[in-house]
Amino acid sequence: MNIALFGTSADPPTAGHHMIVGWLSQNFDHVAIWAANNPFKVHLTPLEHRVAMLGLLIGDINTSKQNIALEQKLSSFRTIATLEKAKKYWRDNTEFTLVIGSDLLTQLPQWYRIEDLLRQAKLLVVPRPGHIINDSKVDNIKKLGGKTRIADLTGMDVSSTEYREYGDHKALTPRVVEYIHQEKLYQCHKPTQSKLSTS
Repeated sequence: MNIALFGTSADPPTAGHHMIVGWLSQNFDHVAIWAANNPFKVHLTPLEHRVAMLGLLIGDINTSKQNIALEQKLSSFRTIATLEKAKKYWRDNTEFTLVIGSDLLTQLPQWYRIEDLLRQAKLLVVPRPGHIINDSKVDNIKKLGGKTRIADLTGMDVSSTEYREYGDHKALTPRVVEYIHQEKLYQCHKPTQSKLSTS
């Protein structure tokens, strides 16, 4: 069985995450997704809210395979610990693929025990607008022992950061927006008309 492992800060999860998980569902036997605390980021929203929003997002993905699951038990501060949990949970003959956005390629070599991680899991990179995947970045991963594949889709030009800064609800799915209003999240970030209006 080929399992995609997709952890995300989900602060908040976006329509881009929605599209990526739908694509993963069509290309893997199982998609395990979870909300995580990223040691390279400062999170504005408690993890339990991010988990709830992620659950709403994946619940809206229309797929006949029924192979997407919110596997919050895999969440860990270190990705290598997540992989170790996954290997204990699924059978030995399972193949794992770690899914990351192209914006993380530069950061990836700094991850804790990165060589151990890349020896035990393949790497799938999802292109993101504004984050070019060049040969030098891929070569750096190969030097660490990584087996890298580039997904044949490009993520949407939306991000959690831009939502928090500009309040553009078009970046999110309707049920996530509803949850944010219900729980009064991100209130310190007043929506602006657009990114361009602030420049």
